[in-house]
Amino acid sequence: MRVSPGFIQMWISFIAMGLMIAAALLIMLSRCKLKGIFRFALSFFSYFIFIIGGLLMLLVMIT
Repeated sequence: MRVSPGFIQMWISFIAMGLMIAAALLIMLSRCKLKGIFRFALSFFSYFIFIIGGLLMLLVMIT
């Protein structure tokens, strides 16, 4: 059984959207509830996964 490229692109776009939603929620959590080094660490991780999600979405749109 062979999976079509369009189906793989669909799943990659779902993963990208999930990463972007998770990043937004984590950024809101870090700004409202955390202080100090935990706030910085969670914000850094959130922006990192947001960038990964954005690059995946760009990859899907280009192909």
